[in-house]
Amino acid sequence: MASATTVIDMPEDSHNPITSNNVSIPLEDRSSSVQPNLETFGPTSGTVANAFERWDYPRINTYRLAAIFFAFLNFGMNDGSYGALVPYIEADYGLSYTVTSLVFLSPFAGYTIAALFSDRLHLFFGRRGVAIFGPSCKVIAYVVVAAHPPYPAVVAILALAGLGNGLVDAAWNAWIGNLAHTNQLLGLLHGFYGLGATISPLIATSMITKAHWGWWTFFYLMAALAALDIATGAVAFWSETGAKYADVNRVDGEKKGMTRQALKQKVTWICALFLLCYVGLEVSLGGWIVNFMIRVRHGEPFSSGMTATGFWLGVTVGRVILGFITPKVGERLAVSVYLLVSVGCELVFWLVPQFIVSAVAVSLLGFFIGPIFPSTVLAVTKLLPSEMHVAAIGFSAAIGGGGAAL
Repeated sequence: MASATTVIDMPEDSHNPITSNNVSIPLEDRSSSVQPNLETFGPTSGTVANAFERWDYPRINTYRLAAIFFAFLNFGMNDGSYGALVPYIEADYGLSYTVTSLVFLSPFAGYTIAALFSDRLHLFFGRRGVAIFGPSCKVIAYVVVAAHPPYPAVVAILALAGLGNGLVDAAWNAWIGNLAHTNQLLGLLHGFYGLGATISPLIATSMITKAHWGWWTFFYLMAALAALDIATGAVAFWSETGAKYADVNRVDGEKKGMTRQALKQKVTWICALFLLCYVGLEVSLGGWIVNFMIRVRHGEPFSSGMTATGFWLGVTVGRVILGFITPKVGERLAVSVYLLVSVGCELVFWLVPQFIVSAVAVSLLGFFIGPIFPSTVLAVTKLLPSEMHVAAIGFSAAIGGGGAAL
């Protein structure tokens, strides 16, 4: 039976006041600092290097965290905008529901490519490469969509946006997964995603219904924010090269990617299938709620657009608040309770045919399903060694994107 304390030998560093030759780290006292099971996997170099990393230590992590939060704000704005834009895309091109839904399918193709090559990109270009290449894909996609091309071109180019989002999703979840107080930080990270998804329907709906601009003009704003994302991410992660990533995350120095190894782990597949269902629920609600409220609940276009804002606001608040409660009661129990309450909210939303009741129910539903995604990411970082985090999270996120497409 494992002892309560694991001793990690670290070289003495006169410039680091918190390290010494023998540092005893009680594992039960680091429940908020997610570490792989050292007894199962062995103390990888990545584990040792990150043993004391926090959001504010070393100091550069503060700037990196701010850049990541901004990246996820943009990420959320991308996903949250579809629900508000779908009715106007459908009307503009004269499409059916089925054909319009292709805007959810094409990003899945980009996510799949990101899952296959994310770890390779880390090995060759490091996190600096991800911080530059991921948002660059989105800038190109948004500029093309803003030009109001034919609908097939919109569907095709959104796959490039999916590639960019898939890369930053895996990379920044994995990076935060190796810091102290992971549960709270992941809650804040995905809270910024929810914040972006909250404000984007409001902005998009206002641009269309109040300013009477075309739906495609929203993507000028998205392109500008993605360009700013490139600048902030590149500055924050400039020193994070491929050589540094390979050195920290490979014990034997082997340069092969970890995707194949991650896919051999049962944890990866369980989390991927869980996210297939979860993301399908989240995106289908956020993506189609406006259409539902207009056509079934007979709401006005602007007020119906605000229900999407209410849903994503619930997701945001839930991830921030429940992110601090979840580790206190335990992830397994907390997620089980959240799922049960979410089922109740969904039943109220579906069975009570009143606009106000549906709007309130969908906001509460967002609140309780909000922390489920970061809790799943936390499970991956707890159960797998650090060198597999990017590949496992990237693959799980890609399968989750399949849920959105379905």
